[in-house]
Amino acid sequence: MNSSFKKKRIHSLFAVIALCFITGKSFSQEDNRWQINPDGSISWQINNTIPHDDHIEMSGKKISCILRYGVATDGSFHATRSLVWPMLRTIPNNTHASLTRQFAQDAFDLVTVNYKPIVAEKVVSITLNGTLLVKSKAGNTLELTRQYFPSTTLSGYCEIYTIKNTSGKTCAVEIPKSNAIYTSDPAKGTEGSYALHVDLFNEGNFNLQANDAISFSVFYSGVKANEQVPSVNTDEEKNKRLKLIHDVWDKLVLETPDPVLNTEFAFAKIRASESIFETKGGPMHGPGGEAYYAAIWANDQAEYIGPFFPYLGYDYGNHASLNAYLQFARFINKEYKPIPSSIVAEGTDVWDGAGDRGDGAMIAYGAARYVLSRGNANEAKQLWPLIEWCLEYCHRKLNAEGVVTSDSDELEGRFPAGNANLNTSSLYYDALNSAVYLGQALGKDASQLKTYKAQAEKLKIAISNYFGSKVEGFETYKYYKENDILRAWICTPLTMGIYNRKEGTIAALFSQRLWTQDGLASAAGDKTFWDRSTLYALRGVLAAGETDKALDFLHYYSNRRLLGDHVPYPVEAFPEGNQRHLSAESGLYCRVFTEGLFGIRPTGLHSFSFTPRLPRSWPVMKLRHIHAFEHDFDITVERANQKLKITVSDGKKVVINKVIKDGDEVNVNL
Repeated sequence: MNSSFKKKRIHSLFAVIALCFITGKSFSQEDNRWQINPDGSISWQINNTIPHDDHIEMSGKKISCILRYGVATDGSFHATRSLVWPMLRTIPNNTHASLTRQFAQDAFDLVTVNYKPIVAEKVVSITLNGTLLVKSKAGNTLELTRQYFPSTTLSGYCEIYTIKNTSGKTCAVEIPKSNAIYTSDPAKGTEGSYALHVDLFNEGNFNLQANDAISFSVFYSGVKANEQVPSVNTDEEKNKRLKLIHDVWDKLVLETPDPVLNTEFAFAKIRASESIFETKGGPMHGPGGEAYYAAIWANDQAEYIGPFFPYLGYDYGNHASLNAYLQFARFINKEYKPIPSSIVAEGTDVWDGAGDRGDGAMIAYGAARYVLSRGNANEAKQLWPLIEWCLEYCHRKLNAEGVVTSDSDELEGRFPAGNANLNTSSLYYDALNSAVYLGQALGKDASQLKTYKAQAEKLKIAISNYFGSKVEGFETYKYYKENDILRAWICTPLTMGIYNRKEGTIAALFSQRLWTQDGLASAAGDKTFWDRSTLYALRGVLAAGETDKALDFLHYYSNRRLLGDHVPYPVEAFPEGNQRHLSAESGLYCRVFTEGLFGIRPTGLHSFSFTPRLPRSWPVMKLRHIHAFEHDFDITVERANQKLKITVSDGKKVVINKVIKDGDEVNVNL
């Protein structure tokens, strides 16, 4: 065993011991329910760890499915699918008014083999790769597969069932004709009654020879009264779904020595990208979770996911992000009344039930980072008035101590946030800095940009003076003025480049008071956790240079989300929502790497700085096919004795090839 590998093993061992101490939970790789396959998928090989149930969300442009599935004690499979049609609107046409229905039937229950039902089925494996594939056996005579996935473009959801004869004898298979129609109450739909069709394809009588197989499919679709049921070929729909997955996997590729991080990053790109719905108000990225569709939020869409899509180079994601910012721009006003927190019902209504949550700061932060990273001057010019308005709105909300006031924060009153919270002022600070870069790129008035720069410097001091405090023995931040217990969102300044209280803040984040087996507790001593704050924290700790400490916790978190009992994506919260796979959290996971591990910070429409944080146990890390700044480029960071060798290449052209000290910032013009 070579010495570097020994050090890595010892380092990992100490990390596991430390995490077990903090979380109070024994942990080993053997606890993993799932495993990574060579093709990048993950599988659960069914053994004695049953019964077990889980749930996953999968989305297309016109439908979303929350599939609740499991394996019972006897090895049999069961599933319930909640299907959501975001553009089939119900009454009242509010945030949650997407037509939703649950179906529990299994199509194999309709089939006879040798004139009898299929019995004694035992699941062999379940695989996730953007679809859910279940393989099972019924005695020694049949191999069964089920594959579940949404259509990428149609208002429908697909299931493909396959029966293979392994008995050595011919067997008779009967697949019935089945076409069910559910008609919704016309009084409960904004456009009257909706028709939900459940259609089975490839019915008939089949004599299967030994090792022959037959497939049939079920398609769930929803249409308005004046619409035709979409014609479908489920095999083609499967191919379109898998093509989307592989298109996303082939862009913004993370390569590290840690396969768990690489694979979770790949899966997070799926969930971040798929949840965009083709509404009458244009493409709208939606959180999902059986609750939030055909609508946008200032935090999820403007702040979390919008700044990510330019790096992925997913055109539909960029269109959805631009659309979200332009939707919010409709509400800028001369009186500087708050922009609504959410625009709902395909863009036809708003929600502002928590008052001003600091939404202006969220939008300014996200929009400025989006257009800088996007690199498109026309989009930047379109969004400059929105950014300018939001900055002025925040400036007008400063209190006597120089921090931004608001009615609540993104948790909307679930936890106290006082009259001024740390998140809002931190977001405003970063937005001011981005506005200086963006204004320079657009040739804006120098005096205006000088004012923004001065306001940012003043705000940074105010944040330290107003929020900086010793809390539970840690030199960190109060989340709001009266706050006296540790809160997860003390991490936010780290993600905005404010490091003057980093040691105490990082110690507090990874202390027993905040870190749990599922990441950060929202407040010390509380069982509630929200992945979004954990992901902000991991990004901020990496950006602050505590690389190896952050890596231990990042690996632990990623392993739990990818290979544990609830997979394969980051989640929203618990107990609220029961760890729903809300989409923007997956964007935040990817930003742990783009902005944390690689430290990318846009400084112009075609320029950025980056501060790579290569862990001591890694010889190299790469981020390939980064699509930001209207280029397709790679970053490679390699260890060179005590220094780092940096290579930035744009196609075959090497833009930068230099050796730097660990912690140095590199400036790049493409």
